[in-house]
Amino acid sequence: MGRSRRTIPEELLLLALDPTTGTTAQPQSLDLGLAGAQLVELALAGRIAPDGDRIAVVMARPTGDPTLDSALELLRRRGSPVRAVHWIGGPRLGLRQTYLTHLERCGMVHAVAGQMCGVLPTTRYQATETAISREIRARLDNAIRTGVPPDPRTAALAALAHAVGLGKHLYPGNEGRSSRSRLRDLIRHDPMGGLVAHAVMDVQNGAAAQPRRPQPAGAAAVRQPAARATAEPAGAPGQSRHGHGRMARVGAR
Repeated sequence: MGRSRRTIPEELLLLALDPTTGTTAQPQSLDLGLAGAQLVELALAGRIAPDGDRIAVVMARPTGDPTLDSALELLRRRGSPVRAVHWIGGPRLGLRQTYLTHLERCGMVHAVAGQMCGVLPTTRYQATETAISREIRARLDNAIRTGVPPDPRTAALAALAHAVGLGKHLYPGNEGRSSRSRLRDLIRHDPMGGLVAHAVMDVQNGAAAQPRRPQPAGAAAVRQPAARATAEPAGAPGQSRHGHGRMARVGAR
């Protein structure tokens, strides 16, 4: 996989950065979204494929992306298809920081050291390549505005953005209501993105223990995301009951 193209986890993280406040929206659900975005990226690379509500490895050859290949190897070791909700709801210790560190290494974010309450050390991340963030946002805006079915990558990114609750961050207030509705509707344009997005929302809603009932042909059941925003000092990630750390606030003070 060539590194000239950004992966969907990277794009989802950049999309969550607020250029004005320097914070990251929906940190807890974003952790789930990053795990789901890895599945979508692996599917687009031809390494995995949906099998009902499960994920099956169809090609174990590495992609060349260390983080994706780590996920692919874990899936391969399962030996049989795994339910998407179980994969996304499992522990993903350090995944968020891995992507932040990668974006910093690529020059797309800049780490800013600081302190919380004048004592606890923190590391915040400020977007530096704002043109890239604008391009990502423009793809979503164009899909929402034109109504033309987007390409699979954009459709999957839109599905994940809705699933983790970024709609109100990207299109706030009453004036953004129609845009949020259209963002939600884009979930139907990519089957894998839709499967993963629904799994993310199922985990948030506590429905991971029960298999999803199949939808009638042509139906696109759309759930509403349930997420919260938090902040935390770097190096001391909190753990949810699904094993996910809370996202450090992003951006310079």
